Amino acid sequence: MPIKRYLFDDLITHLPKKEISLIVGPRQAGKTTLMLQLQDYLNRKGEKTVFLSLDFERDLPHFMTQSALLDRVRLEFGKSKGYVFLDEIQRKENAGLFLKGIYDMQTPYKFVISGSGSVELKEKVHESLAGRKRMFELKTISLKEFINFKTDYKYEDRLNKYFQVTKAEGMNLLMEYLNFGGYPRVILEETLDEKLKIIDEIYRSYIEKDISYLLKVERIDAFGHLIRLLAGQTGNMINFNELSSTLGISVQTLKNYVAYAEKTFIIKRLTPYFRNLRKEISKSPVMYFNDIGMRNFAVRHFGRYTILSELGFVFQNLVYHLLSEKAQYDGSIIHFWRTKDKAEVDFVVNKGDEVLPVEVKCRELKGKETGRSLRGFINRYNPAEAWVVNISFYDEEKIGKTRVRFIPFYEL
Repeated sequence: MPIKRYLFDDLITHLPKKEISLIVGPRQAGKTTLMLQLQDYLNRKGEKTVFLSLDFERDLPHFMTQSALLDRVRLEFGKSKGYVFLDEIQRKENAGLFLKGIYDMQTPYKFVISGSGSVELKEKVHESLAGRKRMFELKTISLKEFINFKTDYKYEDRLNKYFQVTKAEGMNLLMEYLNFGGYPRVILEETLDEKLKIIDEIYRSYIEKDISYLLKVERIDAFGHLIRLLAGQTGNMINFNELSSTLGISVQTLKNYVAYAEKTFIIKRLTPYFRNLRKEISKSPVMYFNDIGMRNFAVRHFGRYTILSELGFVFQNLVYHLLSEKAQYDGSIIHFWRTKDKAEVDFVVNKGDEVLPVEVKCRELKGKETGRSLRGFINRYNPAEAWVVNISFYDEEKIGKTRVRFIPFYEL
């Protein structure tokens, strides 16, 4: 059974639009598989499709010029409507201008295009296709997609009930996800040895192709060490001066490398939330990994966690993913909060004038626990609501006018 990707439905909805559907995301996240599923969906509806990839030597001549590509497409469709799938577009030099020219020719064809996370793709293609495309980011498998796949989609519309009723089974699946993350090929392998080989291959491919070739990074060794250091500091504030000294590179080079890692979908940078510049730290970011398995591999703990108490920052990384999934639909921005007197709140979800502080506790709470830092944030900002995300405890209390909700992670 294939792993169901929930981005599929969003792409189906966009197919009637003239805009290019541009699927981006990390290497090996499943973009090609998703495109082939879309093509199969259209074929079964009787639509005309063609699939071309810059990974296939036989297809390369069709990407030499815009007219060569259109000649190939016309061979399939003539002048009638059809769907053109172009895979691995980041391999095409000046891909943005190439696609812009084709789009502006006003052909009757709908283009669905994918590319891995190169800077070329995220910046130049994005800029060239302004107003001509909608970008869809395919991440690695989410916790929701993972649990549904592992339970044969029997509880797809009631996962919260599944976790409540089958606590031991649910916790085993949570531990598996927190150990191995969401790369599809990793999930589909059965043994630890094979999973390790796959994640190692993905990591090496990322370093050797995206970083070395596409980004022309000179100090590949320093970049690799940086990824390992960031993995070890997940959820902690980053000191650029300290890191640059450790790696033996300039602060500016370090910042460039961090930007590369973010643009290639490896990490996500969170900036601090503040209103009082004098009391609250306003510069140092924190980093989270877009895939937990990649983070664990970088710190050499891939598949080695056996008890929940070892997984504090990994669980925090997971909660960041869950909050991000919610935020992408309502325009919220996620920050963190730290003050100079060491108070800290893991996440602050900011939507306009509304803020939602979120504290993460990687354990089974026995009762209502509201930390000093969260209380400090509530007293300072008086939010309407605050969350304490934990393993399985439900409850709520009032602190002043703020409703504090204790929420199991699966309710997100």
